Amino acid sequence: MLRRLADFTLATTCLLGLLYSSRALADINVEVSGVEPDIEQNVQIFLSLNRYRERDDLDAALLERLQERAAREVAAAMKPFGYYEPQVRTQITRTSDTDWSARIEITPGTPVVLSEVDVAVTGPGETEPDFGRIRESLPMRAGGRLDHGAYDAVKTSLQRTAATLGYLDARLTRNTLLVDPPNHSATATLSLETGKRYRFGTTTVDQTAINPELLQRFLRYQDGEPFDSAKLLRSQFALDDSQYFSTVEVLPGTPDRETLSVPIAIRADPVARDRYQFGFGYGTDTEARGTASWENRRLNTRGHRFRTELKAAAIAQSLEALYVVPIGDPALEKLSFALSAINEDRADLDTRSFEFEPSVTQVLGGWQRVLFGRFVRTTTERPALTLTPGAAPISITDTLLIPGISYASLPKGYLGEALFSRALYAELRGSAGFLGSDSEFIQLRIQAERVFDLTPSWHLLLRAEFGASAVREFSVLPGSERFFAGGDRSVRGFGFNELSPLDEGGSKVGGRHLMTGTAEVIRDLPRNFGIAFFVDAGNAFNKFGDPLQYSAGIGFRWRLPVVTIGVDIAQPLTNPRCRAALRDARCVSEPGFDKIDGPRLHLNFSPKL
Repeated sequence: MLRRLADFTLATTCLLGLLYSSRALADINVEVSGVEPDIEQNVQIFLSLNRYRERDDLDAALLERLQERAAREVAAAMKPFGYYEPQVRTQITRTSDTDWSARIEITPGTPVVLSEVDVAVTGPGETEPDFGRIRESLPMRAGGRLDHGAYDAVKTSLQRTAATLGYLDARLTRNTLLVDPPNHSATATLSLETGKRYRFGTTTVDQTAINPELLQRFLRYQDGEPFDSAKLLRSQFALDDSQYFSTVEVLPGTPDRETLSVPIAIRADPVARDRYQFGFGYGTDTEARGTASWENRRLNTRGHRFRTELKAAAIAQSLEALYVVPIGDPALEKLSFALSAINEDRADLDTRSFEFEPSVTQVLGGWQRVLFGRFVRTTTERPALTLTPGAAPISITDTLLIPGISYASLPKGYLGEALFSRALYAELRGSAGFLGSDSEFIQLRIQAERVFDLTPSWHLLLRAEFGASAVREFSVLPGSERFFAGGDRSVRGFGFNELSPLDEGGSKVGGRHLMTGTAEVIRDLPRNFGIAFFVDAGNAFNKFGDPLQYSAGIGFRWRLPVVTIGVDIAQPLTNPRCRAALRDARCVSEPGFDKIDGPRLHLNFSPKL
């Protein structure tokens, strides 16, 4: 009996489920016309028709009640935009057994216009530039349409700015928005009394990772200075980016109304001393590549750190050890000692270098300056000039002492984080015989890159690189100091380091000078995809006036949380084997010199583990 009852219950449940699933949910398609997109969006939010969509109890009677509400809801949705007398026409039709269509046609009517706008700041803070900028760029003005959102935005901005700058007793003494709908006019009045400005009080610190004196140098404020919450936030960022701490809290305490001060409490937990990192990637320039590194982020309480890194790729291998000492402003300035061994293929040259480089990094205004000196012991191997099979390559070893200076532009608010791109970078370096160098030269290198947002979805990337050498005898300039062009971030369509002057034996041995440029238009696509169209130009050469090489192509981008994948297809427009212009008779006088190579694929991605 019990079994039959269970079977009956199961069958009944399945039948009811089938009946329920067979009943399709109703839907209402709501169309609003006659108003601007931002007003339409607000109307859609107010409409009950949208809130009742996909209800399973929709019928003609319910829709009639919703239709009656529509005019009132539209009127309420349009008041914040200054329209107090809209005319609304609503039509609801049935499109199927379960679906309905609602058309809302709106005639906005005459808008309410602001006849007077008065925004004032009084008190000790009335001359603050931040308040002045608010008043100079008001989103509402006399003669303009009333916008409640703009009024609220100005009010919020005044209050937020006062709190940020330490005017903690600020209050609105006038806060009125008077609307006269019959006469289509309104007046807006805001007056902020700032009160006295508070100052930074005593800072208490709870941490054991580094010396208290070193931590104080990370702070963007001093005790007794006028309070500014933006400086607190920048102090938190500076301590976070220092990599000495796993967690950092920089919190203001309860304001002291008598002393007009705000105490600050800082609590930080030390980060693990050792960090190991492994990464791999692939690029058409480097082919497969990998890195392995170990870093001691807290050698001592003075903030010294040590890092060693091994890099390996098909064209280059390196082992580097780096010792860093914080100096001055430790978030921005440091003394570094780098020791490295590098083996690199540069076109037809093979270079092996051992380098020691002390450097001092400082920040001056919006620029990062690096003073450095490089001691280099380098060996350059190049193919023999003779065409005799089996001829031994030429090997030259040089000792160089290269002092130099570089400047890099910094983004606003820079706090020492890694710079993955620089708007402008310039470096001047050189070597002289009286310093004990085997080669004498002076080199200037300039790199520039900037992205312009044409629209929210369209962007223009401009990139350029320039290099010039003044060298007494170019043949003795080591291969590690010569210029090459071509590759993923140079002139696409040509192989990595493919663009170079040739020696008497036809080998690519690098040039005195370098010039490359890129213009790329990028279109954002859904799901973090993007498409790019680009033109590249450039070359490495021995005298200015030598021809440049050109290419054009299309690229695809896929931005993921841990990797950005770039795929470019570039078509060369010129022949790198031709020293003259492509149409010059000298260029096509030999077989094969009149042909342009086919397109080249450039692939680059660098995930981190």
